Amino acid sequence: MGRKDPALSSVLVHLFKGAVYADSDALLWKDLLEQQPQVRDYIAVLGLDLTVNEAEGYAFLRQRDVDSDDEEKIPKLIVRRPLSFRVSYLFVVLRKKIAERDAQGGDPKFVLSFQEIANAMRSMFPGDRNNEAKATDQIRTDIAKAVELGFLRKLNSDREFDAASAEDNYEVRRILKDFVDVQWLKSLDEKLAAYAEHAARAGKSADDTEAADG
Repeated sequence: MGRKDPALSSVLVHLFKGAVYADSDALLWKDLLEQQPQVRDYIAVLGLDLTVNEAEGYAFLRQRDVDSDDEEKIPKLIVRRPLSFRVSYLFVVLRKKIAERDAQGGDPKFVLSFQEIANAMRSMFPGDRNNEAKATDQIRTDIAKAVELGFLRKLNSDREFDAASAEDNYEVRRILKDFVDVQWLKSLDEKLAAYAEHAARAGKSADDTEAADG
């Protein structure tokens, strides 16, 4: 197959490495659209599905849902990696900002500055007010994880995975919409409510302790 159709081989290799974007490689995107039936036939044997969003300009592989009886028989090629609570919250923030931008219309390419992302994160995780540098470093780590997973793309740097700085701008990749769905948002909203309740109790306990000491 590879000898006769190098275009198909190229598409498959790129998909196995990660998401394919129309704006990153126009020729590869064209080949992917033309080769969709062949790609689907090939990856079906491996228990995978192809998700293509032509309107948004991205495509990626997803593990196919299987019956519980078959789950142990088919090894998973795409392993779900657990996310920290902070990174999960960051994805929710980005997903909601995409929705707000879509409601306003305009350029589908959505760019946020480091400061805009940092301000959104600080509203939920104020951190140590006496150690602003430590709090900022944590936000840099969260953003770096989003870049690594392909949901943010650094725009103004020759090296995408450099540490984030206050001057950086990031494109929010619209593929995030396929990963952060309604059920995902609902689940995290419940965790956020529990987190807020815990933080409120902790704050009240600290105030009571200070009052007792006084």
